[in-house]
Formats: sequence, C-alpha cells, structure tokens
Amino acid sequence: MILLPFLALLSFPFSFAATPDSARQQLVALAAAGGGLIKLDSASYDLLTAPDRDWSASIEFTALDTRRRCAPCKEFNPSWNAVAKAWTKTPKAHRDNHFFATLDFDNGQTVFQQLGLSSAPVVYVFPPVEGPRATGRTDPSKYDFSHGFEPEPLAQHLSNHTPIPIPYSPPFDWARWITIGSGILTFAVTLRFVSPILQSRWTWAVGSILTSLIMTSGYMFTRIRNSPFMGGDGSWIAGGFQNQFGQEVQVVALVYGTLGAAFLMLIMVIPYQTSAQRQRFQIYLWSTIIVLVYSILVVLFKVKNRGYPFRLLL
Repeated sequence: MILLPFLALLSFPFSFAATPDSARQQLVALAAAGGGLIKLDSASYDLLTAPDRDWSASIEFTALDTRRRCAPCKEFNPSWNAVAKAWTKTPKAHRDNHFFATLDFDNGQTVFQQLGLSSAPVVYVFPPVEGPRATGRTDPSKYDFSHGFEPEPLAQHLSNHTPIPIPYSPPFDWARWITIGSGILTFAVTLRFVSPILQSRWTWAVGSILTSLIMTSGYMFTRIRNSPFMGGDGSWIAGGFQNQFGQEVQVVALVYGTLGAAFLMLIMVIPYQTSAQRQRFQIYLWSTIIVLVYSILVVLFKVKNRGYPFRLLL
C-alpha cells in the first residue's frame, strides 16, 4: 500500500510527457473526420493552441451562419477549404505537424472575445512552441487580405509556416477555355463568310478612301493637340488655320467626300448610262451638288480665313 503513491509519483512525468502525443492523435483524428479541416469549438480550440504544442496550425475565424450576414465569410470560405484540402496530399509525416481548422463565431464566441475579434473572416497562424520547428515566438501571425480572397496567394503565404510548401494548384478553368474555344470557333465561322468581302478590292478601296478623308480633314491634328469637340459657345468651326475642333473634322470630311463622290459619278458612272434622259438628269443633279457643296466649302474657308471677301452661292 505504501508503494502505490510512490509508483504513481514516478509515473506522473511519463503521463505528462505523453500528453502532446495524445493531443496530436486527437487532432489527427479530427482532421481526418473533417476531410483535412478541423471544425473547432472552444474546447478543441484550446487543444489545438495548447501552450506546449510542437505543431503549427492555421485557423480561420469566420461567421457562416446566415443570421450573421457575413458576405466576405461566404466568399472566402471556398478558398480556405481548397487550401486545406491541398494540404491533405502531403506525406503523413509532414501533414500531422500542421493542422487547418475553422472556428465559427457561433461555436466559439468566448474565443472571439478572448482574441478581441470584431470582424470576420480572419486567419491566424499559430507557430509551434516546442520541438525542432520552434522559433521562440508564441504569438500567432495574421494573414493580410490585401491579396484578396483567392486561394493561390493564401497557399503561398501559409507555405511559409508549414513544414513543406502546400501543394496547391488552381483547378482547371473550364469556363475560360470554353470561352476561348467558342471565340476561336466564332471567328473561324465569321471569317468563312467575311473572307469574300475582305478579299474584294472594293472593300479595301472604300476603306482607304475613308481613311484618307478622315486624316486629310484634320483628325490627327485634333488628336495630337487634344482639341475639344466644339467651342465653349457651341461653335464647331475654330477661327484661324492653326485651330480646329473635333466636330469640324467630321464636317470637312463630309464635304470633301461628297465632292469626290460627285466627281466620280460624273466621270465613271454617267458616261455608261444607256438612257439619254437619265444621263442628262444625273449630269444636272451632280453638277448642282458640286456647286452647292463647293459653296459650303468656301463659307468654311471664309470662317477660317477671317476677311476672305469671295463667296459662291451662300
């Protein structure tokens, strides 16, 4: 009877030394039951962050209940679960030295109060206190959400605190590649029907003429000088040859284009008319258009060159 208390005293150090191992086994079992992620409450939080731990832990403090209306929590939680799942792919010798866990506000309000947390989500990394990985630091470090809620920067940051880097790889982006494939297919089909138009010399002739009209009307002049579209008083013609408004480019291009089209009609179209009456009518029509539009061009020149005394009709 006297030896029993003495034997109990001798066995006490061994039972105390075995406590971290038994705690680790409990945590390993909890992680396995949660698919690599421990669902914490106040008691299991104390077990995971025990002061004599020789393991590290990453803990997500969140509030996923719909009553809490925490949209960031719902947005970040899938990224957290993805990184925790990636950690389960590591060898057991390393996996059992770092644990991923989640503590919901409704399951650990006392812990939130203890840590002074008033918002969520928050990620803390608890370093090992004992063992070969101990650094002498006991306070947890906080993850900076300035990188966003994406899982890749989260995995990169947490890999600085795990025994080996977290083998996280982004999932195959089906939506992106389907979009790219659909775009290529649409472009190929469109090219199939548009190619005759692109191969036509008239398409390139019209494009070249329109580009020449726009450029010779002063488009680059206004772009380089950042000229306003119109004057402050609503005028769209700037006086002087060194000034020009954006709307003036459109008017000048329209005038030049109309005059050019009228001359082309007189030269290339009207001579091939089989009806003398139709030919005579078109001659009168396009000649009248040339005179009227050219008179407008003279008016524009008078505004630009103040004091120009001549005019045609207007």
